[in-house]
Amino acid sequence: MEIIGPAEFISGGFGRETDFRQAVERWDWAKYAGKPVLIEGCADTPIPQWAFLVLAARLAPIAKSISYGEVKRPIPVLGKLGELPGAAV
Repeated sequence: MEIIGPAEFISGGFGRETDFRQAVERWDWAKYAGKPVLIEGCADTPIPQWAFLVLAARLAPIAKSISYGEVKRPIPVLGKLGELPGAAV
């Protein structure tokens, strides 16, 4: 499972939507193609809710599945948790 955190797209500890979206556009998304992805839900920096939606929208056409939260207790957003490697099907 690939893990991505919204904080990776925020510089200076504060997220401005314009800067965040520009960082998302510059990101190399190829490594997420066809793989289950977890969008990390916890960070030291407060993350606006729209940031999670931007990431999910960018991942939706390429990821096998998308989950949100923590590795130990992911919440499915798109696809099934059973699609994750090592999970019982």
